[in-house]
Amino acid sequence: MPTDGGPVQLNHYERNTMLLRTNPLRKVLSQRDLDDIAHAIRRAESRTAGEIRVSIHMHRHRRERGLSLQELALHEFHRLGMEKTRDRTGVLLYLLFAERQFHIAADEGIHKRVEDGTWDRIAEEMSRNFHGGRFRDGIIHGVRRVGEVLSAHVPRRPDDTNELPDKVNVD
Repeated sequence: MPTDGGPVQLNHYERNTMLLRTNPLRKVLSQRDLDDIAHAIRRAESRTAGEIRVSIHMHRHRRERGLSLQELALHEFHRLGMEKTRDRTGVLLYLLFAERQFHIAADEGIHKRVEDGTWDRIAEEMSRNFHGGRFRDGIIHGVRRVGEVLSAHVPRRPDDTNELPDKVNVD
């Protein structure tokens, strides 16, 4: 909390922890769950030159009310800088909990290489977990499956670096 009335910058871990304490998201995902998801991202990315991010939003902000889910996901994709990866092979799993919706957004470098319907199949698999109330498992499954797709089309190279954070973005 600001002591002088100004904004306080929190690192990502502190921000996630604070949001989980005050956010209804904590009823479905704990800090341990978020850490497990980040670990799944690291493991998936260890086999590919691609990048995976997970961004979880509880609800839309007022300014977003007229936007489609795909528009929200693409906005988040750019906000997270995912289009700046070396080979344009970033994939975002964007979840909007209040509306029980999610979207998988893939950059052009990977999207043009995968078979039509790939992202839809992964989304359907994730949905089965979500319908059973297994949100952590559904997200981790999605991360693993995206990692498999990425590793098949853009395997890890000797000079590969982790271009984006693995932490789950929570808003």
